[in-house]
Amino acid sequence: MTQPTKPAHRHRVVIIGSGFGGLTAAKRLRRADVDVTLISKTTSHLFQPLLYQVATGILSEGEIAPTTRLVLRKQKNVRVLLGEVENIDLTARTVTSKLMTMETVVPFDSLIVAAGSQQSYFGNDQFATFAPGMKTIDDALELRGRILGAFEAAEVTTDPAERERRLTFVVVGGGPTGVELAGQIAELATRTLAGAFRTCRPTDCRVILVEGAGALIPPMGPKLGAQAQRRLEKMGVEIRFNSLVTDVDYMGVKVKHKEGGEERIECACKVWSAGVQASPLGKMVADQSDGSEIDRAGRVVVQPDLTVKGHPNVFVIGDLMSVPGVPGMAQGALQGAKYATNLIKGELAGRDDPADRAPFKYFDKGSMATVSRFSAVAQVGKFEFGGFIAWLAWLVLHLVYLVGFKNRFTTLITWFITFISHSRGQMAITSQMIYARLAMDILSGQQNLDLARSPLAAVEAAEKFERERGAS
Repeated sequence: MTQPTKPAHRHRVVIIGSGFGGLTAAKRLRRADVDVTLISKTTSHLFQPLLYQVATGILSEGEIAPTTRLVLRKQKNVRVLLGEVENIDLTARTVTSKLMTMETVVPFDSLIVAAGSQQSYFGNDQFATFAPGMKTIDDALELRGRILGAFEAAEVTTDPAERERRLTFVVVGGGPTGVELAGQIAELATRTLAGAFRTCRPTDCRVILVEGAGALIPPMGPKLGAQAQRRLEKMGVEIRFNSLVTDVDYMGVKVKHKEGGEERIECACKVWSAGVQASPLGKMVADQSDGSEIDRAGRVVVQPDLTVKGHPNVFVIGDLMSVPGVPGMAQGALQGAKYATNLIKGELAGRDDPADRAPFKYFDKGSMATVSRFSAVAQVGKFEFGGFIAWLAWLVLHLVYLVGFKNRFTTLITWFITFISHSRGQMAITSQMIYARLAMDILSGQQNLDLARSPLAAVEAAEKFERERGAS
């Protein structure tokens, strides 16, 4: 056993990421004799499962994304830094982050990498210009602008073909996010917007869900997938199974069917929820280890104790870890954070021997997905059920995991009003929602920046542009 010794400084823990894993790890070290530095490229803790409700006007971004700094302000042993992690040096035990032109180097004794994942376009990153993903607040706000903007454009146009294109929505990917978003777009058109226009009829809109497999929500099994399918089809959603999107442009998408043939779908609003790719930080850490590898999605194949080979003080958790049987969901990140912080606390108490650590064991608490108002599907162990009871269970579970009493209370009130009426409280859109991505793409192109890999590069680009403009 490792014997406790008096160090020259308090044990330093660096956490990368403010998602479920990162925030949970920081909070679990509240009473530990450590100094924690949490580095994140966003200022908030995003409750990603409810992101689609921001995109469809039910919730505000503030209700699902409280400011990380405010969440942790009473925890005096935590320092929160905004920045893009540019380098992790496992030998020197330092993490280097950058915000605009300011660089920060933070030393660590223990490192928890919980940097999460980003949208994957399977090598076709140019699709993002026309088909935003569903991974960030920016994505959700842009989609809200695109969805509601499509109805506004349909009201103005005098061309029937263009009106039909504007009222056609394509959702790529039949996982939980795709199913939830397709259902909400259909409800938005048939309930909230019904009767609000004079030239176009929102109820005439088409919602098309494109899925590469032969069933919806494949991880939840054929029974629940079929139940979700029946509910969506009853709502008027068209489903294209065994189909892959091969091209996306301003006017629409091209779909290739596995049984043969291609289909061109003219549509104004496209949403991409077909896949995810782990943060590049996973590869950076794996390359410096003693032989740890990454899988096809860029996740680190970790040791049984969630560390990388040769570095028992470097933990990889959440969407960034590749562990058999552990899905890329919140519960995996939460359990990984608990396991890693317990080991760190054990080290401080002299109870931790890296060679004798009990392996991480994942407990599957089940999975859920909403399909529409009053309808969801759920899988808990061997039990599979759907309908109203599953929907109630979904509501309760998501309220429990929201951070902060105020957010839980306001979300509950908002849901109550939305579900018993036809109204939605977050229907305002701006031109910045829709065109900010295009503006950043142009700005980054002028300055040779890769926003897909480094979102905070947009801040640096804008800062540089303003500085040069002010000096002229």
